[in-house]
Amino acid sequence: MLSTRDLAFGALLVALSLVIPLAWGGFLMVAIPPFTATLASHVPLFLSMLVSPAVAAMVGFGSAIGFTLRLSPVIGARAAMHIGVGYLGARLVRSGRPYWLALLIVLPVHAVLEALIVLPFGFSLYRAGVVVGVGTALHHLVDAGISLALVRILSQTRVWPLAYRPLWR
Repeated sequence: MLSTRDLAFGALLVALSLVIPLAWGGFLMVAIPPFTATLASHVPLFLSMLVSPAVAAMVGFGSAIGFTLRLSPVIGARAAMHIGVGYLGARLVRSGRPYWLALLIVLPVHAVLEALIVLPFGFSLYRAGVVVGVGTALHHLVDAGISLALVRILSQTRVWPLAYRPLWR
């Protein structure tokens, strides 16, 4: 069961996961056909890993809706992989792994899932594996860096709900 606080932070992060593709998708998007990446689109998901596994899955679902509405079902399907990635990352954080390590552990899972999900849409193995998989891994690293910087700043405030949890072990 989610606490009111966790649900409120989850709702804020879902809203961000919707706003990024819907409002800023064109501005923040990098396209290397057939791959696209929207800068900072993983940040709400990565932050949600610090709240709970349920919230992380919820934010991943919100991301999938936003990208499906704004871009295409293929990109929406790729974003749907964030449900599992967020859930796994949150479980790793809950098990005591440092946040940075959880982000690093889920990186290959994230890249492989996004590469595999595009295969039914007619992508060749090369385009799925190299273009989408490697592109996703690089995008993951950039957004993980943004997330780590944000968490570092937010953990110094009383606003961040998890300031009491050790993030930098």
